[in-house]
Amino acid sequence: MCEQFYLLRKQNDAFAPAHPICRKAHAGKVKGRAYKKVCPEKARPEENLRGQRQSRAPVGLSSNHGNFFHQLERNFVKKEDYMGLFGKIIGALKKTKDNISSKLSALFAKGLGDDFYDELEEILISADISVTTAEDIVEQIREEAKKEKLKDREYVIDLLKDVIEDTLLQAEQPKIEYPAVIMLVGVNGVGKTTTIGKLANYFVREKKSVTLAAADTFRAAAADQLTVWAERAKVRIVKHEEGSDPSAVVYDAIASAKAKKTDVVIVDTAGRLHVKANLMEELKKMDRVVARDYPEAHFYKFLVLDATTGQNALSQARIFDEAVDLDGIVLTKLDGTAKGGFVVSLCGELQIPVVFVGTGEKLDDLQPFDAEEFTEGIL
Repeated sequence: MCEQFYLLRKQNDAFAPAHPICRKAHAGKVKGRAYKKVCPEKARPEENLRGQRQSRAPVGLSSNHGNFFHQLERNFVKKEDYMGLFGKIIGALKKTKDNISSKLSALFAKGLGDDFYDELEEILISADISVTTAEDIVEQIREEAKKEKLKDREYVIDLLKDVIEDTLLQAEQPKIEYPAVIMLVGVNGVGKTTTIGKLANYFVREKKSVTLAAADTFRAAAADQLTVWAERAKVRIVKHEEGSDPSAVVYDAIASAKAKKTDVVIVDTAGRLHVKANLMEELKKMDRVVARDYPEAHFYKFLVLDATTGQNALSQARIFDEAVDLDGIVLTKLDGTAKGGFVVSLCGELQIPVVFVGTGEKLDDLQPFDAEEFTEGIL
């Protein structure tokens, strides 16, 4: 039940931490969002700039569930349990936060002098935010701080959080509609098969029927590994012999799903180097099979990225996006990197949203991405 509360409503104002400062007025806008002169302790929840904003519905769920579950969580969820649900992304980003926070502390100790913004840009780049995105973020902060004559470090840090969160929100999250076909793609070793098992479990928890398509017919024992995950998540699997045509597996999985009125088909694909044209063409073929044989389905293509690859993930995303027109990204191994800032560049530069985040090795360690929680996790 507690996990459902996380998925349906991220922010409970009863448990929200007190805002550290009373913000000054911001008459202008940062990336289109207006700022108001309000003290967080006095403002209504919808007026607060951060921490009290109305949450968007996570992937796969509509926002009209919010009031009902908000009341349930007030009655049944303990504070410590509730906060634990929201700490997974923040916990996974500890290395990134440690990398940035110590440098920011040293920077602010010097004051907001002439070199402040150049050094701030260098700090963001050191966290693997791309040069282009870092320059854009710093320029927005510089303009807003100058206009509002901000000199206090808390105000500037708060403004930095808002600008980064807005950058993450530039890439609009897809809403999963049913019946759905979700194809996961990516290079070798990023954890696609494991992620598929977790994703299947996620939809099962959402009371959706799931079929897995073992279209990785290239790697030895790939179908056997996926079968283990199917058994753990208690879902069906369609598979062929090793070396079979991956598109034939997709075709049969779709036929089975249509016959059984399955809500979600999740397609595993062989890991491929993004520089191998023939393997990318294979993905395009599977793409065409879904479009031709299951036109009534909502088709989503998610790229699985290993967060430890940092900036290299941007080049992977560009190539895969050109090949299959990505709908989103699933991050794995976020807890293993100190340079999680590349996520900001993915959303800001490529306009590809992060949809899910893997936060551990357990079956339940996959949750919808949340821009606000991510921002709090790195700063």
